[in-house]
Parts: sequence; C-alpha cells; structure tokens
Amino acid sequence: MNLPNYFLADLPAEATLSAAMITEACRTLKRNRAQYLVGRTTQSVIETLCEVADQWRQPDCRFRRLALEHGVKETGFSGQILAAGLDAFFSHITTENLHALITQELGHAHRLDEFVIESAESQFKRVALARGPDLLVHIAAGNVPNPALTSIVLGLLVRSAQFVKCATGASLLPRLFAHSIYDTEPKLGACLEIAEWRGGRTDLESVLYAQADCVTATGSDETLAEVRRQLPANVRLLGYGHRVSFGFVAHEALSHFHAKRVAAHAAEDVAAWDQTGCLSPHVLYVEAGGAVSAELFAEMLAGELSQREATHPRGKLPAEHAAAIASRRVFYEVRAAASPDTRLWQSDNSTAWTIIYEADPQFQLSCLNRFVYVKSVANLAEALKAAEPLRGKVSTVGLATSEHRKQHLAMELARWGVTRICPIGQMQNPPLAWRHDGRPALGDLITWTDWEQ
Repeated sequence: MNLPNYFLADLPAEATLSAAMITEACRTLKRNRAQYLVGRTTQSVIETLCEVADQWRQPDCRFRRLALEHGVKETGFSGQILAAGLDAFFSHITTENLHALITQELGHAHRLDEFVIESAESQFKRVALARGPDLLVHIAAGNVPNPALTSIVLGLLVRSAQFVKCATGASLLPRLFAHSIYDTEPKLGACLEIAEWRGGRTDLESVLYAQADCVTATGSDETLAEVRRQLPANVRLLGYGHRVSFGFVAHEALSHFHAKRVAAHAAEDVAAWDQTGCLSPHVLYVEAGGAVSAELFAEMLAGELSQREATHPRGKLPAEHAAAIASRRVFYEVRAAASPDTRLWQSDNSTAWTIIYEADPQFQLSCLNRFVYVKSVANLAEALKAAEPLRGKVSTVGLATSEHRKQHLAMELARWGVTRICPIGQMQNPPLAWRHDGRPALGDLITWTDWEQ
C-alpha cells in the first residue's frame, strides 16, 4: 500500500521496534494532545468523525478500497463480509448518535467542554466538568476490527491522545482508519499512534504502560491478567475478557409465517464477522410448543446459511481451524447415526457452515466460523439452567418473541446477568451507545472535576 509513514505500523516489516521508539511516540502524542486536541470543542471533534465516517461509506473512498483490497488476506474475512461489517460500523457514526452517547453517559452534551450544571446538581450548588485521560492505551484483539475502531472514536471524544497496540497481523483496519482521520484533519490524526507487535514483548509494553494514564484491553482472560500484572499501580485498566453469546427463539415466534424470517435473522448473526466475535451466537435455544419444531427450525437455518454462503461467503480458514470443524462434524455424524436426538446439516465439499441439532439443552461452545448449535428447550428457564456454567460470561442474548412476552423474558435474562439483549439479527451490530459488558463506554474513561459554588 502506498501510505505515508505516519504511524509505527507503517514501518517496513523488517523494521525493529525499540523501547526508545515507544517512549518517544508516547511523549509526542502527549505534546500533540496539549497543542491540538485539549482545546477542541466536542462539536468540532464530532464533525470530523462524521466526515470521516461519511467518506468510508462511499464506494470510491480510498481507504475503504484499500481495506477491501488488502483486508481479505490480512483479516481472513471475505470482501463481502468486510464491506457489510464496515458499513454497519460507520452507519452508527452520526452527529445524532454521538451527541446522544455523550448525553447518555455524562448527562449533558457540553460536559467535556465546560463546567455545566444539571437539575439534580443545582440543589448542591455544584457544577461539573468531565475529562479524559492524557494518554489512553488500547490493547486491541485480533478477531474482529470494530472494537478497536470504536475505541479510537471514544478516545477522541474525551480528548485523549491514543496509542493503539494491535495484535500481530491485525493492524490494517485501525491503521487505515487512523490514516483517514489524519487525511481529513492532520492535527487530530497526530494525536493517534498505531503499532503492531506480538504479545509478550515486555521491553516494549513496560515503557508503554509507564506512559499511560488508562489502558483498555480486549482479549482472553489470560491476556487481561498479564496486562494487569504489568501495569503500574496508578494506571487504570478497563478490561474486556472472554464472553459468549446465544439466541433464544420463543414458541410464538415460530408460526409458519414468522419462522422463516426468524431463521433468516439468525443466519445474519451467525454469518456476521464469520461468527468470530464475542457477540456471535454459539447456541440458538428454540422453545417447544411452536408451530415449527426446533429440529425444523435448524433445517430452515441451514437453508438460510447456504444462501448466505452464496452472497456473503465465509473467509478462507487456516488449516488447523478447518481441521477442527471437520473433526467435530465426524463426531456428530456418528452420534446422529446412533440417535434421532441429534441431526447435522453442513455445506457440501467445504467447512463453510455447520448446523447441529440436539435435544440435549446443555450449552455447547462452538468452534465458530459458522458452526452453530440449535437446541430444544421447554422454556427460557431451562435454557438458562443449561447455560448456568457460563453465568457471568454471557455478553449478548438475541431474542425472538412476541410483543406481550418480551418484557417478561428480558427481565428474566437481566436478573440472570445478561448485559445486552437485542432482536435476533442484530447480535453483531450493537449501537454506538451500548454499554459493553454492562459498563458505560465513555463513563469508564472519565475523571470528574466537581466545583462547589
């Protein structure tokens, strides 16, 4: 790619990063923040972000073209899946959504610009100002790109200089996003750094953490534990560890008229980002008593995934991942031959998609890459009992139900500990203002100054 060397990730592959380079990059970011970012108004930052997002939605956008041209090889996703994922992400970056996010999290649209007072504070004669960290470090995961892009957006809103450390082979999309910001507003882009190295480089990570005020980390629980171990005591860590998700289809959503539409929506959740994110469903629980049985629903889902493969094909897998799918298929082929309680549907001559129907409701972790379980349950209570070993680790539940039952089912899920409930078909498309793992997106980053008058 013919891009200028604005970021460490732009350096040639043979370049060697050093602790001195990381330290100097952090110091430069802080200087640039003080000069270019701290004094910016919220509205000016929002306008730049929306301009960049509008560009990314245009087919002739240079950075979008580079993402689709080079992203298939680097990310492993097909061009169609990449395009759909980028469109979904950038469609959320609007003036209305960004203002709504700030108001939701901070109580007032100008909290980051000046001291303001809300009605609840007036009785205490107190005004308050919100401010972000001087240097915000992101340890980004390598499976799905959207969380890293979201982190950059949030960091700019709170006026933080940002250092994004990407997983090996996963810097392309954050790098292109940062370049697009730099191209639109160089002073804003100068407050970003994108770098890539394999985890475990304590020589680089120790100096990076020493410069940070706050670190966000997305990845395995082991990764988060290692980051926490390395952090100085005065540096905040916002960790997002291992999470799983599932779907629940209520019996009233399974009329002959609605079932096919629900299956199509469920296929969208399975196909989005090839089922590799923490918001992707491992299991779809289907409530008994509907006009369409769980087994028939699984067959309908297989038909929908077959159609998705024709229009939005799954990316090419590494040999070991394809072997894991093939091995698990063999296991269920044997089980299905011996028992009517198990059935299997799969793509022909490939590992592109796999549906396993089981009467046993026990939650099963999928090997992902469009491999999903469909299980029959008597009701939501049985589904939650089957998922009990993962209680506290469930991120999202996709729900298909009727208007009159959705409040009851949502309350049952919330009390069990689910942090996000959405319609089936939207599991991998959370709104910008969602509370990741039940925590405020901007609020976690903020330090408050109260002024008592």
